[in-house]
Amino acid sequence: MLCLGIETTCDESALALLEDGRLLAEELTSQMDMHAPFGGVVPELASREHLRVLPPLLDRLLAGSKVRPQDLDAIAVARGPGLLGSILIGMGLAKGLTLSTEAVLVGVNHLQAHLLAPGLHQELIYPALGLLISGGHTRLYLIQSPLDFQLLGRTLDDAVGEAFDKTAKLLNFPYPGGKHIDLLAAQTSPDTSLFSCPYLENDNLDFSFSGLKTAVAQFVRNRPDLKLPGLLLEPDHQAIAREKPDLAATCASLNWSIARTLSIKTRRALNRQKHIRSLIVAGGVAANHMIRLSMQELAEEQGLPLFLPDPDLCTDNGTMIAHCGSILIAAGHCHDLSLDAIPRGKSVPWDYLPLHQDRN
Repeated sequence: MLCLGIETTCDESALALLEDGRLLAEELTSQMDMHAPFGGVVPELASREHLRVLPPLLDRLLAGSKVRPQDLDAIAVARGPGLLGSILIGMGLAKGLTLSTEAVLVGVNHLQAHLLAPGLHQELIYPALGLLISGGHTRLYLIQSPLDFQLLGRTLDDAVGEAFDKTAKLLNFPYPGGKHIDLLAAQTSPDTSLFSCPYLENDNLDFSFSGLKTAVAQFVRNRPDLKLPGLLLEPDHQAIAREKPDLAATCASLNWSIARTLSIKTRRALNRQKHIRSLIVAGGVAANHMIRLSMQELAEEQGLPLFLPDPDLCTDNGTMIAHCGSILIAAGHCHDLSLDAIPRGKSVPWDYLPLHQDRN
């Protein structure tokens, strides 16, 4: 089966072609530079940029792989959750191609696609505990199979990636700032007493990072010398660590607090789900080096295999959408042209149609 994956839920325009689980080609354009001066994604700009770049991206993808639109068997599109305007651009492309090629259309839950992404390079083991960590989401799932996700815990306010990015903005790092905090943190050791691990004095599996974000903001207000003198679009992290060792230590301490919090909550979930056979960690923040190390230590402690996506599969990408869509279609699921986009904050429904049904 030849499947086209389309991803436009935020600020990456991404397309990929998968044939029987093998990646043929992929194209991705990031909007980081466009949104960096604003310290975060501007939804209107994001949707306009998707509209501008998707047609040439598709032309380049098909030409490079020598695939014609009529060769497509399936079109998988990220339907959400995410920025509504951005999602609609990708879905417009998907529905147009469906009409012109008669390929099977399937809408993909962007969050589940992240957690299934490690399965592109290795066979996942179920049942698994899935930790999804990104700019917009922090969630724990019981994953019984690629088609069976049960939400165990979620963030009650800020996602972990948002805590990183908002702190980075305070310090004058460009968006997305989480990677700069991670790179600067790698230059030194954390002060484990500087910031507390948030929302642990409870018995649930939910997360809350707003308090930690506020604590860091207050700390930075009291230490204005920590801030970079102005917005640096290409920071030299080693030079900054030499010139501002306290800034590096602050970043390392925040990194440690977040990694520790995620580890404790994930261990709590593993202790309650005795039948778990593996741990999956995915999403944009899964590229964070301290978090990857913390999760590796936890998996070894629990005697479980750990599945992490390659760093290039942590960010939003079309390959994971094509992979998840291929799994759904192989199980006999699809959508028709009434497929709806799901904005951030709403649950993605399980509203698939049987594959044999008239889709148009």
